[in-house]
Amino acid sequence: MVKAIRMEEIGGPEVLRLVDVEPPKPGPGEVLIDQKAIGLNFIDIYMRTGLYPVKLPFTPGSEGAGVVMEVGDGVDNFKPGDRVAYCAGNGGAYAEQRVVDAGKVVHVPDNISFEQAAAMILKGMTAWFLLRRTYRVQPGDTILYHAAAGGVGLLFGQWANHLGATVIGTVGSAEKMELARSHGFHHVINYREENFVERVREITGGEMCNAVYDSVGKDTFPGSLDCLRPLGMFVSFGQSSGVVPPFGINLLQQKGSLFATRPVLFHYIARREELDTAARELFDVVGQGVVKVVINQQYKLADAGKAQDDLAQRRTSGTTILIP
Repeated sequence: MVKAIRMEEIGGPEVLRLVDVEPPKPGPGEVLIDQKAIGLNFIDIYMRTGLYPVKLPFTPGSEGAGVVMEVGDGVDNFKPGDRVAYCAGNGGAYAEQRVVDAGKVVHVPDNISFEQAAAMILKGMTAWFLLRRTYRVQPGDTILYHAAAGGVGLLFGQWANHLGATVIGTVGSAEKMELARSHGFHHVINYREENFVERVREITGGEMCNAVYDSVGKDTFPGSLDCLRPLGMFVSFGQSSGVVPPFGINLLQQKGSLFATRPVLFHYIARREELDTAARELFDVVGQGVVKVVINQQYKLADAGKAQDDLAQRRTSGTTILIP
């Protein structure tokens, strides 16, 4: 038997229970991974609470890293002993061992640890598609990122800085301001003490931003739109405070012929070549030291409920991982 977190019902952190399960076996096109580290993400909470519907019983988790134990029929690009990582949107990561579609798995270079890989594979690829695909950041751009001290934010800030952008972030405490500044953000706004729209106007001399990246949702809308210059891009990629309320499309015209998108990572890495590109570019910037992966919290797998609650209550900063 192996250990895994299972939820039998939708609810609070208490529904996440550590149980014994039968060791999984890979089917055709799948690999069995002995997991060394597991990433923690807000999407895990969305699934636990029912915001994103799941079929019960359910094991949360979208990213992890470990060693291939066994491969199924038709898998020829992985073998037992390979160091690998994955991000998959169908849950299942909160376990000692798990089976993953080989099409979602990538090789991990020797200079990247399992802990780093699990901490960054989903978050880092999210930063990748935000910066390199959704709105392709160029030198001289001015961009705003909400929740700058979060797991994606700390990777995003370093990468965006490296690309030559002026990077503005919002956070909720003085401690998180310092953390964001140390991870590439040129200007950091404490949204609990300052009006972020007015501060962005002051920072940019009234020019505002080329793009705003918003995973907060309800609490930062429509302020995010007001931080954009004409023809700017509003990228809404999460809703930690609740969903963005419905709005008429004419609002985009009224605020300067703005663009708006609600992207999801998995659409950007659905093809093998795109997944490989994302992994290669991510591992390259981390391997070169351009982007440093800082793991601020580690929890035992058995403490997944507490880990999720700490994340939801904003008691964490940066990246959090679970250790089986």
